[in-house]
Amino acid sequence: MTGASGPADSGGPAERLVDLLDLERIEENIFRGHSPDEPLQRVFGGQVAGQALVAAGRTTDGERPVHSLHAYFLRPGVPGVPIVYQVERVRDGRSFTTRRVVAVQRGRTIFNLTASFHRGEPGFEHQLPMPGVPGPESLPKLVDEIREHLGSMPEPLERMARRQPFDIRYVDRLRWSARDLEGVEPRSAVWMRAVGPLGDDPLVHTCAVTYASDMTLLDAVRLPVEPLWGPRGFDMASLDHAMWFHRPFRADEWFLYQQESPVATGARGLARGQIYDRRGRLLVSVMQEGLFRRKRD
Repeated sequence: MTGASGPADSGGPAERLVDLLDLERIEENIFRGHSPDEPLQRVFGGQVAGQALVAAGRTTDGERPVHSLHAYFLRPGVPGVPIVYQVERVRDGRSFTTRRVVAVQRGRTIFNLTASFHRGEPGFEHQLPMPGVPGPESLPKLVDEIREHLGSMPEPLERMARRQPFDIRYVDRLRWSARDLEGVEPRSAVWMRAVGPLGDDPLVHTCAVTYASDMTLLDAVRLPVEPLWGPRGFDMASLDHAMWFHRPFRADEWFLYQQESPVATGARGLARGQIYDRRGRLLVSVMQEGLFRRKRD
């Protein structure tokens, strides 16, 4: 993956992620992002959310980190076609800054986001504890689990694995058949980190985790119904996405993404996630609703 400024296949996956998030400024409040020409039906939602947050952050003074975002996926993006991000400077207050971003592709709005930035200030603290799970070093990489099951990776999957900017490790082994689902609750957990260093810009790390937050969250909705890997019985799409950022972090260090789905009904499933660092500190809270339509034969 690459941003507006670099060739499509330059550098490693982490470098391409940084490049993907490096938007081209074409006007004071207008930015353009590259969309990789991938063999997918639509642009990955985490990419659009991450790029939109970059656009919002680039119009602030950089002194206030983002503390929340709320977004809607309105239309599927077309891979390979640049996306233009238009930023509205809604408010610059003494403590909070608010930005609204509209993502446009081929003249049509595909996504919108509102982000709030907060000047750091002292206050009381508490959090619920991180669940006890095995560390990432004791778990297989996602690509290794897939290779183990399939024997070898089909070339399209192998190509995607080589370009994957995050090392993903599921706490529970992957389920490949319907009989593996007996008694399974709508919960999932993965360890993640970028596959290489992402530099020291805090906004890049925040936007990288925003990108990653859309990768596995809806797994929890599907778990009681079908295996996460293998033929998919549903057409899926993210409808909206919300995040609250509690503490600073680095996306190139291990973080645990704990996910669960409290409800699924009416062809929609709700998922929520908590992201922790290895010290057990809660870094980010996430909510997302997805559309699940059963495929017809």
